Amino acid sequence: MLATRRLANAGILWLAFALLTAAAPGWGPAWATEATKAPAALPGAAKATETPNDVARFLAGLEPSADSALAPLARDPSWQQHARSLDTAWSRLQETRLAKIRAWSAANLTAPQPTVLYMFSGPDYLYVDAFFQDRTTYVMSGLEPIGAIPSITSVPRKAVTGALGGLRASVGTALNYSFFITAQMQRSLRTSNLNGVLPVIYLFLARSGKTIQDVSLFAVDKDGAVVEAGTREATQGVKIVFTGREGKVQTLYYFQTDLSDGGVRRSGFLKFCEQFGKADVFIKSASYLLHNNNFAIVRAYLLEHGAAVVQDDTGIPVRYFTTADWQLQPFGRYLGPIAVFPGMFQKGLNDVFRKSNPPRLEFGVGYRWRPQESNLLLAVRSSPGGVAQELPRQK
Repeated sequence: MLATRRLANAGILWLAFALLTAAAPGWGPAWATEATKAPAALPGAAKATETPNDVARFLAGLEPSADSALAPLARDPSWQQHARSLDTAWSRLQETRLAKIRAWSAANLTAPQPTVLYMFSGPDYLYVDAFFQDRTTYVMSGLEPIGAIPSITSVPRKAVTGALGGLRASVGTALNYSFFITAQMQRSLRTSNLNGVLPVIYLFLARSGKTIQDVSLFAVDKDGAVVEAGTREATQGVKIVFTGREGKVQTLYYFQTDLSDGGVRRSGFLKFCEQFGKADVFIKSASYLLHNNNFAIVRAYLLEHGAAVVQDDTGIPVRYFTTADWQLQPFGRYLGPIAVFPGMFQKGLNDVFRKSNPPRLEFGVGYRWRPQESNLLLAVRSSPGGVAQELPRQK
């Protein structure tokens, strides 16, 4: 497993170099511990505070509420430059990707499930929201640590600018290419006063128009039961309750967990997921880990519990979708893996694309992030249950 992780990380580093040059034409405190004083309250007035939603809006370059302790910080020129940078990036992203993804989903995901499972997600709420809007529950997971619940007022004021710059750097590839470069994201957050996935998730929630109501850290034991955060040998998680369009209450869970066979045998993560029953499944930019025999348990779980699967070619190999149980619809073009993932070409998937005359994709997604090079596979369950068995390998 360690070798698999090292190979994936090395591949991502080379991927970063290739893409960035071609594009030209846990746990631990989330903030530094040194505290600064909140703005003095007027006589007789309640002391200004920061809510999770104010923090999310501040990180996202959106004005916090007028009575927030963060409102004076939003007048700082460095924050205003942060806001302008994100405004520009978000406007471009909405036009080139997000609006088109939502249109694709409205046309093709016609029987939405209340829950979406997004394994190997890291903090990528951005794209699971675009593909699966207005769902009741999102369950996300990855190796990236959660961190502490963010607080701006506990950061020395002079350190806020650097923290915001690190946050912009950590989300840059997700905004520009549709995926995270894990090593770059971790380095950006580690070298600022931010740490863990929560600041990134906060930013994406706020920019997606969500209002955070509550954030809580917790854990699940080996039986999938909820226990206190920090419990030894338990899988650590965070629960974020927020409201979306028309005030609908939604919940996001993120777990820091090892999804290899050894990891899921030791954790209660999949048992926790079982409470949600059948769910839609999203897999994107997953380093082809589900092609590996060390990830057979989570692969079988997704096939058993998935009602519909939306994935790029890094997801579940097509040979695992039996024709008796699944209807497959490809979109875009399958050009095979990029060079940093040799040996991951799927003849079976190539045959599906070649024989289907798939509709084009109007947006880019995954490692092949240019629209004319991207691929998606929509697999919809056509039978009520059972674990899909592996089809004979294509010669």
